[in-house]
Amino acid sequence: MNEVLAFASQPYTLSSKQEQGHPMTYSRRFIAFGLAGLYLTACQSGATTRPASRPGAGSTMRAVPNAAFDTWVDGAKARARAAGISASTVTRAFRDVGYLPGVVERDRNQTEFVRSFEDYMAIAASDERIAKGREMLRRHAGLLTQIETKYGVEKEVIVAVWGLESRYGERRGDVPVISALSTLAFDGRRGRFFDGQLMAALKILERGDVTPARMKGSWAGAMGHTQFIPTSYLAYAVDFRGDGQRDIWSDDPTDALASTAAYLSRSGWRRGQRWGDEITGRAPSGRGRVVKPAGDNGPVFEVYHNYNVLGRYNNAQKYIIGVGHLSDRLLGRPPLRGTFGPDKYGLTLEDRKALQRGLTRAGYEVGEADGVIGRKTLQAIEAFQRARGLPVTGDPSRALLALLR
Repeated sequence: MNEVLAFASQPYTLSSKQEQGHPMTYSRRFIAFGLAGLYLTACQSGATTRPASRPGAGSTMRAVPNAAFDTWVDGAKARARAAGISASTVTRAFRDVGYLPGVVERDRNQTEFVRSFEDYMAIAASDERIAKGREMLRRHAGLLTQIETKYGVEKEVIVAVWGLESRYGERRGDVPVISALSTLAFDGRRGRFFDGQLMAALKILERGDVTPARMKGSWAGAMGHTQFIPTSYLAYAVDFRGDGQRDIWSDDPTDALASTAAYLSRSGWRRGQRWGDEITGRAPSGRGRVVKPAGDNGPVFEVYHNYNVLGRYNNAQKYIIGVGHLSDRLLGRPPLRGTFGPDKYGLTLEDRKALQRGLTRAGYEVGEADGVIGRKTLQAIEAFQRARGLPVTGDPSRALLALLR
């Protein structure tokens, strides 16, 4: 984020196997609009909503009294005990639990985070994210080589997932997971799913991998550097450090990165094979299928087996291509060649980046010049127009770009 724009950029559907109780009952990102997607939308210059990566900072993420919730929690404790969770774990887990209205608000207003494919890719593979990813590859070279050797998942892919999920661990979330999951289960919109996640979280606490105080994550219960939901953690998390705990929460990303590799490996990742290729200017090879995430007005891709594996981690098309393309950029491959054409203001992506750079030179804060026009950029435009005595529209334009060049 961390940012599931989502990542839930497309509606989630269950396969027949999933409906029958397959261990992957839901995609790891079903609670999708988790921290990583929200980071992409809310924490970049293109954000149009308040930052979701600092959920503890807002008053709505503080617990408030709710008698009905307290009654529901008593029932949850009884179900947990019946499921074999010890009394001591139940007591510790629910000692400070509280109803979080901000969690319900986020869950019911996810559509506002959806972005166009062009904007999504501009953020997911921004210059800053690529540079940071290459730094992480260098910093953790030895560890990543060990993980790649053991699980057969290329280190660039692991780092790309890390980059999109939590900006390389910078935004892991600070919402108490037991409170978040209890709130969502009590709310009932997806109560059965979140109740299952709550019971899985209690099993994690029972095993001793983390304490209730350290078990924090996104508003939707996704945790750690690569944003595992509790059921996926139980199924795929590994103790790569060998210290007896599968610790995806600490500043040390070892177990989180290894767990991500284990997840992809067990989902069928094929080492040495591509996730997909952009096919602008040539015919498909016939080895895969063709996808057009922006329709006829944008890049076209031929995607292969590993594309589907990434879809097991998060089934949103934008996310899959975002991870794949970011991993390519980390390898030194070129930017996308396909163009999107001008936006409704007549500006291309490069025009919008130039406009943001011009605003920055003029002393206005826009964040990273990624070409995504959002809250900070719009506010900067208004301030610039006001300072110059221009009509204050807040809209970008070619005339404004000319003034800023």
